[in-house]
Amino acid sequence: MLEKLLNHPDIVVEIDKDLKKYSTMRLDARGDLITVKSVEGLKFATKTLTQNKIDYRVLGWGANILLPTKAELPYIQLDFDFDRGVFEAPRDEYILPASVSLATLTSHANKFGLKGWEVFTGIPASLGGAIFMNAGTNLGEIGTIIKDVKLITKNGEEKSVIIEKGSFSYRHNHFVDKGDVIYQARLIHFGIDAAISKKIKEYLDMRTRTQPLKEWTCGCIFQNHHDNLRDVTCRAGLFIDIMGLKGLTIKNLQISPKHANFMENRGESSYEDVMEMITVLQKELKLQFGVSFETEVEY
Repeated sequence: MLEKLLNHPDIVVEIDKDLKKYSTMRLDARGDLITVKSVEGLKFATKTLTQNKIDYRVLGWGANILLPTKAELPYIQLDFDFDRGVFEAPRDEYILPASVSLATLTSHANKFGLKGWEVFTGIPASLGGAIFMNAGTNLGEIGTIIKDVKLITKNGEEKSVIIEKGSFSYRHNHFVDKGDVIYQARLIHFGIDAAISKKIKEYLDMRTRTQPLKEWTCGCIFQNHHDNLRDVTCRAGLFIDIMGLKGLTIKNLQISPKHANFMENRGESSYEDVMEMITVLQKELKLQFGVSFETEVEY
């Protein structure tokens, strides 16, 4: 049905596809995948799906999402081509597709010392996915360098959003409505600083030492607690570590011995295994510390 509905030269539909490699956690997962290669194709896809009352989800790099064993909704993934000559030299602004990887941007920032771009160092995500969740590190959040964003709505209409003070909060955006798909963003930086390269290298070294970057994970499972000033008041990983739960294993899923806010897929783990582990941890954290930690990963 989807193949007939989405008959467009810039759309590829794959039914009941093995999606394991589309998630950084490599969970066993299958579902229908809609790969879109242009803005016109994206307009056609969202409008057609909406007219036929078919809900959908956007799938970036699968770095902060748990894919169910069998997806009930089709996934939309963007694969837009663009002129990579934009990275040959530094410029004041960058207009980039949502499908470009943060690793590509970090490499450019490292080479030319773009101040402000160090905030997403080491995050395995697409630009669109990072904007959607206001991804960040201890160095800051990506929302600080986003000037404006372009989206396609569920009805196939274009929408432009100028980023303002209240556009983002911790790990959230406040401008993407249900069915909207980010397809482009304009990024700025805060000048050229030779020290940025060193800062990026040092942060990557620190992450390599303290986080299981070589394992199959979905990043941090829980959000840290913040007060009104956005200072961290309770670190989820620290509390899990204090409880002595590093290394706890359910089937082939393990709380990372390296960082307790990560779960490692050590074999054929499933969505159900991860949800079971999340439930165990939330109950223990509430029991021991009286704190209800919200998940950072989407499911």
